[in-house]
Amino acid sequence: MKHILVVFTGGTIGSAASAGTIKPSASAPFKLLSEFERRFPEAAEDIAFDPIEPIRLLSENLAPAAWPVMIEAIEAKQPDRYDGVIVTHGTDTLAYTAAALSFYFHGLKVPLLLVSSDYPLDHPQANGLDNFHCAVDFIREIKEAGVFVSYRNQGQTLQVHRGTRLASSLQLSGDFVSVRGQSYMEYAGGRFIGTGMPAFERQAELPELKPLFSDRILMIRPYPGLDYAHFSVDGVDAVLHDLYHSGTACSTRQWGDNHSLLAFIERCRRQGVKVYLAPARQSPDAYESTRFLLDAGAEMIWNMSIEAAYVKLALAYGNFQAEQDIAAFLATDSAGEHV
Repeated sequence: MKHILVVFTGGTIGSAASAGTIKPSASAPFKLLSEFERRFPEAAEDIAFDPIEPIRLLSENLAPAAWPVMIEAIEAKQPDRYDGVIVTHGTDTLAYTAAALSFYFHGLKVPLLLVSSDYPLDHPQANGLDNFHCAVDFIREIKEAGVFVSYRNQGQTLQVHRGTRLASSLQLSGDFVSVRGQSYMEYAGGRFIGTGMPAFERQAELPELKPLFSDRILMIRPYPGLDYAHFSVDGVDAVLHDLYHSGTACSTRQWGDNHSLLAFIERCRRQGVKVYLAPARQSPDAYESTRFLLDAGAEMIWNMSIEAAYVKLALAYGNFQAEQDIAAFLATDSAGEHV
């Protein structure tokens, strides 16, 4: 008999549609378990689920303060006593919570999988039950410690992603991919198929972490004409500046200092606020604009998705005060996040 802790948090997989509105439902999460037992009786006969619901919300309403609620509820159940943990979650902020649980539970000895659904479970196209089935089978058969996400894009094979490598859903789509398009495994016909993505090597033990995530990380996304005059960094712990796909952002003063990231970095430095950049792949060559930004004092978080970088910064600034401790934590591969 396998014992699985199921942590319901809301989202579409925990919602129902009524009168044209999709909203969290008290009965929807437990319908997932009953439907699983009905559709997959052979898989369910040797599984004992222990369900809890520490929080119920649509994931677009999530804030960093929600992650400690989830973490403390899981820790209270002593997760290593189970064969695995499944966390149901909405799709909008799935990549962020996957990263948060990955970094915090980097030493977990059992698999933890996040499961979502693109439609409420009553919808004929919903993938939630299939995603859940994959998570259960992963716990039964693969048994690998770490945090993962099981998800099937419409018309595609179901994929298992590492929690720190899941990117947010594509625009105007409910599909998910891992960064650089490399998922960890695929699941088809009841079988797991490796995709050549090697398991990460665990690094030296990190300092003990508390479930504290700073809500004072300002994330800015680039676009043509971005005016930095609109941003105040008063009360900000750090700035995370997203980059275009080539690892660049506007480094010219040609259009005025208000539109130059260089000038913004200088302003942040005068106010004692660190500016981090992501995502970018580390390579021998970089664009001139990227070099200018680094020379101005910005720090690149190499080889990490923007979602993972944001969460790791929030965890770093929530746990550490000294600049060298923050830098050491950011530089350490704690959950296989490096691409």
